[in-house]
Amino acid sequence: MSENILQNIIDKKIVKIRNLKKDLSLEILKKKISENNSFINFKEKISKNIINGKISIIAEIKKASPSAGVIIENYDPVKIADIYLKNNATCLSILTEEEFFLGNLIHISKIKEKIKLPILCKDFFVDKFQVHLCKSYGADAILIILAGVDEKLADDLYEEALNLNMSVIVEVHNIEEAKKSLKYNEALIGINNRNLKTLKTDINTTYNIHDVLINHKGPLISESGIKTKDELLNISQRTNIKTFLIGESILKNLKNNSIFSVL
Repeated sequence: MSENILQNIIDKKIVKIRNLKKDLSLEILKKKISENNSFINFKEKISKNIINGKISIIAEIKKASPSAGVIIENYDPVKIADIYLKNNATCLSILTEEEFFLGNLIHISKIKEKIKLPILCKDFFVDKFQVHLCKSYGADAILIILAGVDEKLADDLYEEALNLNMSVIVEVHNIEEAKKSLKYNEALIGINNRNLKTLKTDINTTYNIHDVLINHKGPLISESGIKTKDELLNISQRTNIKTFLIGESILKNLKNNSIFSVL
């Protein structure tokens, strides 16, 4: 995802949320949240695995991406989530951005009706309103992409999520962002191995950034570009990272109905 594409997504999201806020009040969202009893502690489930020395897989569900195009033609997020559940995924990451990833928030609530796993709403958060919005659909965690927000907005999103008892993944792509992320004490820190300028993935990103984050008390996550079990285990052995967010490499193996065969 080039910086221009990232900015384009963010610019369009700002307009979309601005328009949505004209028709949908915060009070309505708060009422929906109060009536929803599907919430699961995303961070706690991962933290328990770490204590027990277990690997956690945050398995991603998405129809498309700017880098890969359409990944799954006959897209059924509930069916995919069920396959992930049967293959022992720890949590789910659901792409909800509509234009570039062909997602929708309704996919979260549809999955939550059938599948009892914690869900990360993976989207481009540009307004605190979105935190209430995604929780009203059943999301348990949000993603803050430091490359896409200024420090004040990142702080506001983080505090709003904690106030709503949601987990937060703060995503970093380089050492500078990693240093900035250290102040978010209650967050999980996600190291994205995908270069936002070239779209290429490089596992060395995790190794390069890990040293900056080693003293962060929250779980660390290696994201993107992990294609084999050997890569995953090598990262875990060299960094002691136990949590991995994986999307395309398992989505492309769905036809085998055994999505972790590549791991």
